[in-house]
Amino acid sequence: QVQLVESGGGLVQAGGSLRLFCTGSGRAFSSNTIGWFRQAPGKEREFVSAITRNGDNTYYADSVKGRFTISRDNVKNTVALQMNSLKPEDTAVYYCALRTNTVGKINLGYGYWGQGTQVTVSS
Repeated sequence: QVQLVESGGGLVQAGGSLRLFCTGSGRAFSSNTIGWFRQAPGKEREFVSAITRNGDNTYYADSVKGRFTISRDNVKNTVALQMNSLKPEDTAVYYCALRTNTVGKINLGYGYWGQGTQVTVSS
């Protein structure tokens, strides 16, 4: 069984930074792609970023490219999402997820999800 726990969310002013963490339990965490998604009020959940198991490949949504950086530490079983130059439209609940099905696009196939952490960016 895989458990994912997000942390690091909070309230920040526009232009500021936050660093989110996803901590996982179980051997599967270090053996699979981990993704970050977000859901704003009244909107569908959207893909933000992902990193493959060895960290060799990273992926970003166009809306965060150049501002967010994903990284992982498989010894500590953590994946971090460094978010810089935050905008009010980045406000959302951020979820990390473990990819269990590698068929299809990188934003698909996530079978385990955390409970989410709130990020609020004030203007």
